[in-house]
Amino acid sequence: MVSSGSLLATTISPLFWAPPPRLQTIHSRPAAFPIQCSSSSSDLHLTAEKLENDALVTGGAFDFEKATISLTQKWMSSPKKVTLVRHGLSSWNKESRVQGSSDLSILTETGVQQAERCRKALVNINFDQCFSSPICRAKSTAEVVWQGREEPLVFLDSLKEAHLFFLEGMRNVDARKRYPKEFMTWREDPSNFCVNGVYPIQELWGRANEAWKEILFTPGENFLVVTHKSMLRALICTALGLGPERFRAIDINNGGITVFNFNKRGEVMLQSLNMTAHMYSDYVYLY
Repeated sequence: MVSSGSLLATTISPLFWAPPPRLQTIHSRPAAFPIQCSSSSSDLHLTAEKLENDALVTGGAFDFEKATISLTQKWMSSPKKVTLVRHGLSSWNKESRVQGSSDLSILTETGVQQAERCRKALVNINFDQCFSSPICRAKSTAEVVWQGREEPLVFLDSLKEAHLFFLEGMRNVDARKRYPKEFMTWREDPSNFCVNGVYPIQELWGRANEAWKEILFTPGENFLVVTHKSMLRALICTALGLGPERFRAIDINNGGITVFNFNKRGEVMLQSLNMTAHMYSDYVYLY
């Protein structure tokens, strides 16, 4: 007769079996403790209270140098939370046209409804300021989302969409036929899309860095940003240390919400990406 313990040992594959860990005596240690690594000084001491009050970390490391990338390159007065929103469905979205920096595309009725859903989803969050692209479809979205708030909207040129030159306003299917080489580069290798020596996506990365600094050095701790899909890709990628070649690695829906947390050093942690629950239900965010 085989005991239950023997049966268990014979039926579990050796690949998934490991001996139980040895128990070790854990000695208590004081609240203040030294942390050392190859890039930290020997006299570095942190306390749980200091970590909580000064927000030295984003959640992934204890004050390690170069654990994340600082977007500000200098200390801020306080930690920051930034909520990014893509504008609602526009007329050129609906018609499958290349939008770029053109200001001729406007919010559709559906786009206005999406903006209203964003407003309701964020109504319980106390934002200090709202920044928006001045281009119509983003501006109109921001006006709906920010309705009822006291602080005036702030429009930043650095949040404008990428300039796509002669492709703007064309239906994608027509642009593919008329400018096959340029359109293919824009779709398949956007970081190398070039017109008269100008690289729109590489230029977008520079403006995204500029926009981050304008936002993060504004007094306050909780900000809302309303802008465009390509700019959002640039903002997200620059925050995460990704170059323009990763442009199409990120996708954001109309009305999609993304949230970042920054510590005082300007180091960033992505909290949520492209949240859309509020587009399909009466979901309210409480973060």
